[in-house]
Amino acid sequence: MAISLRRAWVLCGLLFVATALSFLDRQVLSVLAPQITTEFGMTNTAYSRVVFAFGLSYTVMFSLGGRLLDSVGTRLGLAVSVLVWSLASGMHALATGAAGLGAARFFLGVGEGACFPAVTKGAVQWMPAERRAMAVGIANGGSAFGAVLAPPLTAWIATSFGWRSAFLCTSVLGFIWLAAWLIACRPLPPHVTNTATRVSLLAMFKRPEMRRLLIARFLFDPVFYFYMFWIPQYLSRERGMPLTAIGALTWIPFFALGITNIAAGSISDGLVARGWTPRSARLRLMLIAALLTPASALAAFAGTPALAIGLMSVLMFAHGIWIANYITLIADTVDSTEVGTAVGLTGTCGGVAGMLSNLVVGPVVDSYSFTPIFLASAILYPLAWLVLASRNRRAV
Repeated sequence: MAISLRRAWVLCGLLFVATALSFLDRQVLSVLAPQITTEFGMTNTAYSRVVFAFGLSYTVMFSLGGRLLDSVGTRLGLAVSVLVWSLASGMHALATGAAGLGAARFFLGVGEGACFPAVTKGAVQWMPAERRAMAVGIANGGSAFGAVLAPPLTAWIATSFGWRSAFLCTSVLGFIWLAAWLIACRPLPPHVTNTATRVSLLAMFKRPEMRRLLIARFLFDPVFYFYMFWIPQYLSRERGMPLTAIGALTWIPFFALGITNIAAGSISDGLVARGWTPRSARLRLMLIAALLTPASALAAFAGTPALAIGLMSVLMFAHGIWIANYITLIADTVDSTEVGTAVGLTGTCGGVAGMLSNLVVGPVVDSYSFTPIFLASAILYPLAWLVLASRNRRAV
């Protein structure tokens, strides 16, 4: 290990905060969507195009950012990423219509695209292998807690100072984190902050295990994109909940996600310590998660909003188990110098799926309801697990 364990945990904590900020920033629009779409006179179809703008840049930058991270290192790469998305977050406050909102979302995606390749690479690079899953779970788990904070914090700021102030506040938080990051990472040795590599993308695509990881992400990511961008709209339009109620309750599914994201990594490491192969440990926990996700379909038929949120929380609970082990499975599968690129490629694949699905969600909701979307979300994780668990003679 290139740095002390204590120092590694400090940096891992900052990675946790970075992913928390990334989801806090992107969730602000989701929480405020009912208010902003009404003020701007936007349909669900128009809103889906704004979400598409984020998905487009985020998807492209996932791969480009991951590639960049493997070249320049986590310190510089993540600093540039947070700088760009903090500026973009502030841009939302200047929007006067769908076009301005879409432009701000596009640049937010440009900045946030490199975040998860960066934090995964940092967690894998700085922590010993026997604590890898837990470190990855913590670093990525901040995203859920950012999403937990977003509904109540956004609702309070919007009702107290106006919706534009919510975007300005998240922008300021990003710059505060950036200052702390640059100070904390300054003493890192050069060989820790820069791990240049020339891994061939074509060679990675030729690996069967990499193709399975890509296909699986294409299948399950649309469900998470739906939960991330559309649940406040669903609760407002079909459940009749006001902004204050949405802010008071929609943090619950993301809290469930955050808890399991971290806990699942620790459990996975424990199974490996008992003699399980890393692949077997990750896949066993992912199977448990996949079997829980059909609860999502029941949310559309729940008799009360509270029950619907409870059922959605089951899916997010399962996603926490799933994503912590899926990301660690990537790190187990590729060389440490390829982690940023590999995570970036899977993120791009999932982003393409999420981007396309968001374009479908808007028209489906405008023409029918949210029910078909909830039904579709019930089968995608089990399908993804079958892809990952398919024949592979190589022990990981």
